[in-house]
Amino acid sequence: MTQTAPVIEIRDLHKSYGALEVLKGVSLSAPRGHVISLIGSSGSGKSTLLRCANLLEDSQQGDVIFEGESVAWRGKGLSRQPADRAQVTRIRTNLSMVFQQFNLWSHMTVLQNVMEAPVTVMKRDTAEVEAKARDYLDKVGIGDKCDVWPAQLSGGQQQRAAIARALCMEPRALLFDEPTSALDPELEQEVIRVIKALADEGRTMLIVTHDMALARDVSDHVVFLHQGLIEEEGSPDALFGAPKSTRLQQFLSAVSA
Repeated sequence: MTQTAPVIEIRDLHKSYGALEVLKGVSLSAPRGHVISLIGSSGSGKSTLLRCANLLEDSQQGDVIFEGESVAWRGKGLSRQPADRAQVTRIRTNLSMVFQQFNLWSHMTVLQNVMEAPVTVMKRDTAEVEAKARDYLDKVGIGDKCDVWPAQLSGGQQQRAAIARALCMEPRALLFDEPTSALDPELEQEVIRVIKALADEGRTMLIVTHDMALARDVSDHVVFLHQGLIEEEGSPDALFGAPKSTRLQQFLSAVSA
């Protein structure tokens, strides 16, 4: 029996901004139903890797593979870019990203924000999308906020609305880029509860996080990036309980201080 292809696979990825090489040959795999957390110091390449996986950034070398399908490229080095824009759109609509800064439309109600992409980009039936959007807002605990404006929500509520918006796309995987770093500790816990519930459902997720407790609690696999390379990776128990590399030991000691 053939093993199911990972939802996302990255092979030997290199990413530069001019002369600055941010990713220096990174490979990782996100099997269906698994949660992969990316940890590391600021500037280690975590968020860049996530953006390359979602094709928001063009990489200069290596493969990005979605459910067994490799992204087609043209050009080389800093001139490399996807060769098939329709392929990029199709892949992106199946990889919903939740950003640090919510990115809700201020001129739309919460419900309208959640419905916007499925209706306008994916041309889904408005009534069906509205029913699903209300369900997802209930799921993240703000079903009573459908008709309010984003500015009337707390930061934690805005981030939960952003998660509902991502879910309403019904993606194959969810990508979180520091989803709690803009929140104070109390509001952070609201969002962490939602992410944990999604992990318990068996959703495929890639999470960039500074929150080691979150990474330890929800992950099947943890990747520690250092200076654009994977310094160490493994199960949460292995990485947090018995880190092998000196650099990871120093990092964990610093973040727990």
